[in-house]
Amino acid sequence: MNLKIVFVGFFIFLFSHGLTLAQESSDSAFTANDTISVVPPDVTPVIVKNVEVRDNPNDEGGAIRIHWSLSIDDYKGGKVVRYVILRGTDPRGKFENLGDVSSGTGQFIDNATEDKVEYYYKVAAVNEKKEDGRLLWSVSADSDIVGPVKSSAQWFNFERINVFVGTLFVCLAIFIYIQMAKSGRNLYVRKIAGLESVDEAVGRATEMGRKILYVPGINDMDNVQTIAGITILGRVAQIAAEYETWIEVPTCRSLVMVTAKEIVKEAYSKAGRPDAYNEDQVHYLTDDQFGYAAAIDGMIVRERPAAIFYMGAFFAESLIMAETGNSIGAIQIAGTGQPSQLPFFVASCDYTLIGEELFAASAYLSREPRLLGSLKGQDLAKAAILVSIIVGVVLETFGLFQFSGFFRVIGE
Repeated sequence: MNLKIVFVGFFIFLFSHGLTLAQESSDSAFTANDTISVVPPDVTPVIVKNVEVRDNPNDEGGAIRIHWSLSIDDYKGGKVVRYVILRGTDPRGKFENLGDVSSGTGQFIDNATEDKVEYYYKVAAVNEKKEDGRLLWSVSADSDIVGPVKSSAQWFNFERINVFVGTLFVCLAIFIYIQMAKSGRNLYVRKIAGLESVDEAVGRATEMGRKILYVPGINDMDNVQTIAGITILGRVAQIAAEYETWIEVPTCRSLVMVTAKEIVKEAYSKAGRPDAYNEDQVHYLTDDQFGYAAAIDGMIVRERPAAIFYMGAFFAESLIMAETGNSIGAIQIAGTGQPSQLPFFVASCDYTLIGEELFAASAYLSREPRLLGSLKGQDLAKAAILVSIIVGVVLETFGLFQFSGFFRVIGE
């Protein structure tokens, strides 16, 4: 009997303590969940004020700039964590979330607007708390709704006024020099050794009784180097006609061939020997780069011209042709705007027009007012840039003036 009483008492003890432990566990869980869902008191930030919206200036449209004064609760450790920008097309309708910026930021650019559509905006100051990446609570205070505002494109970007001034300066310089050239003023252009030697090369071919080979590059007439090369061809062909020396122009492009024919024909007419012009002097070989180079090499080896001109755009074939010409002892004059090919020409030719000298050559030879004016105007612009660099280096080095500010493009 006493044993039964002991067992019953033991089970009653376990049951009562089990219920107590279960109750305590439930109370702890409830307390934890209650902490997550309850927002602490006095955490809502004060709303932002002075919200302004306007079309983003100096752009091509599609953007609206929003400014606001920071909430008075926006300070280190304050109630503002971030600002959320909201946009809508109806002040009484739904506003969409455009994005957010961190506290301490007072502007936002909406780059997703449609021009000529009216928009309304408001800015929400947000306070929130996260723990291990999980949001515990969040509160926000919306500003007053502002608007409407529309985005639009502007004709002129005033942030790039320095670019406009520079462009205006170059255009004005070119225009003035063209007018001076047209009025008959003698504009000085320094001598270019490669062009001064044209007479020497043609004279040598005449004395040796051999022909002149003129190679205008492998690009078509849409390349400015080819145009410059064809312009120089006119001068070389005229001297050759005066010396009664045969000049041959093998081309890589059909359009270049047609243009070169007209240039050479005109040159013979200027020399007073139109009857000496032969259509076969200018002929087409092939469009293939190395096929063209192989054909030129064959002509050089077989016919052994006394003078060879390379004027235009050249690539990997430059050294192949120039080295072959050098091997037969021909006087060679080259000119190209391809920086990678210049070393080969300098090494294998007698004279080389380096880079811009090729383009200056057309003005140098023709003395045409527009070409001459453009050349002088560009030279003046380069001189102005050079002087600006020197002045800027001196001023910035000694900390006298931030000269580079004149050349800064705002917004870049």
